[in-house]
Amino acid sequence: MTTQQTSGYLAGQLLIAMPQMEDPRFARAIVYLCAHNADGAMGIVVNKLFGGLTFPQLLEQLDIPPTPVCDEIRIHFGGPVESGRGFVLHSADYLHENTMIVEGDVALTATVDVLRAMADGTGPRESLLALGYAGWGSGQLDSEIRENAWLTVPADPALLFSRDLEHKYEQAIHKLGIDMGLLSSDAGHA
Repeated sequence: MTTQQTSGYLAGQLLIAMPQMEDPRFARAIVYLCAHNADGAMGIVVNKLFGGLTFPQLLEQLDIPPTPVCDEIRIHFGGPVESGRGFVLHSADYLHENTMIVEGDVALTATVDVLRAMADGTGPRESLLALGYAGWGSGQLDSEIRENAWLTVPADPALLFSRDLEHKYEQAIHKLGIDMGLLSSDAGHA
């Protein structure tokens, strides 16, 4: 079994959208960065649900028989790019030949095999299923960070895989140790 290892400045970090984020797709978004290098960046939004589709319905579309465990699995809005493609962020206890280890105990798999494993209860211990991803071209994310569109914070599995989406944004901001009311949209100001 082979796995791919990512490298990059912010891979494995969380991006937190600043309160004044103008793009509604990323308002109050937290993005887990799976890759970040000179060619661009790719991440998964981890605190927004994908409306209108359940995991059992997705499995039926893929001709995979759903089981009772499937009812607990939610589908997240991973980002606006390739919204019909599925990605599973998960603990590294599940490894497939196409699994990419992102950072430490966090991996990413984008194959139907991981969905089958999740459906039959043999999938990863922790997981977050998302449709679509967030993507940036070369230098684009770096520019957005310099313009104060995003804050970065180290990711931790407890926050990453938390089912409490309502409070995840505040919990991520709290990891920075700052008061949200003091955040400014002006570059160079706190």
